[in-house]
Amino acid sequence: MATPTQAVQTPPQAQQLQSAGGQPASSLPFDWTMIALSCWFMAGLFLDGWAHAHIPQLETFFTPWHAVLYSGYLSVALFLSFSALRNRRRGYSWARSLPSGYELSLLGAGIFAVSGVGDMIWHILFGIEQNVEALLSPTHLGLATGLILIESGPLRAAFRRPPEQTRGWKALLPMLASVTFIYAVFSFFTEYANPFIRLTASFIYSPQYHAVNTSISLGLISILFQAALMAALVLLVIRRFTLPFGALALIFTINVALLSILSDHHELVLPAFIGGLAADLLYRVIRPSLKRPDMLHLFAFAMPAVYYLCYFLNLAIFQGIQWSIHLWLGSVFMAGIVGLLLSYLVMPMKGGEGKAVQEEE
Repeated sequence: MATPTQAVQTPPQAQQLQSAGGQPASSLPFDWTMIALSCWFMAGLFLDGWAHAHIPQLETFFTPWHAVLYSGYLSVALFLSFSALRNRRRGYSWARSLPSGYELSLLGAGIFAVSGVGDMIWHILFGIEQNVEALLSPTHLGLATGLILIESGPLRAAFRRPPEQTRGWKALLPMLASVTFIYAVFSFFTEYANPFIRLTASFIYSPQYHAVNTSISLGLISILFQAALMAALVLLVIRRFTLPFGALALIFTINVALLSILSDHHELVLPAFIGGLAADLLYRVIRPSLKRPDMLHLFAFAMPAVYYLCYFLNLAIFQGIQWSIHLWLGSVFMAGIVGLLLSYLVMPMKGGEGKAVQEEE
């Protein structure tokens, strides 16, 4: 007959898991479940963004769009929580109760919950934010932080798998969806500085000199900023993975399609798709990699330059361009320069690292 002490002892298999610091293996089914629930979550985010952009008299926290957003969050949070509890009962430690790569996703769910409660209190105290205010509200930035940590789980999981398990569309599609969601969240919260939202190059300006130059300057800055964001995410991914053809077109097209919900500029989805396909073609021809640093730098320059060239050509056909050719063609070149400079963070110049170490010694 077992004593009470023996009855509550941890099973040998669980003891082995805990002592070895084991962790549940990440899997594509787990990734796909996260992606499916994240689609619900992201739909709520952009529906809420649409409401803020199109219903200026919105004066309550309790809206149908918030219901979609927070129910999507709840589905993801419950999935992560139940997975952690189930694995804890199987003998894994709390710190390793989720598949590798998803630890920060659970943290993000907690940050989002706290920020959501804070957002309701913030609205009661200070009212509903309008326009750019909604993107810079402290509680909304907390929601964005939690959202990115949640959505980046499949990306982190893919980074931790062996290279032979991360090749081809089947293995990489959840990771690419995760990157797309991360890109969309960054684009959403920086839409005040996004040329796909504010078509500054097509504006007809008033004759005041300072107003014209201020608007042009903001338009140029938005192109350079978004080029940096796009190049940083793509370089992060291609540093580790070999992308299948069409991956960049998928990411860029979905991102602009989601942004068009906010701005109603649906015609810009086409140049995003064409620019993405051009980037995929460049990637296939140039074959950038850490083993081919010159090609990596070339791709980092060409990708944003070609992308924004497609953007301006589309404006010229459908909207008209008020900027001079000096401005818009120069901004295309500068977008490429931004990507080129970022590529040196991924692949430093030869001999630079060793020289820096010698100087420290």
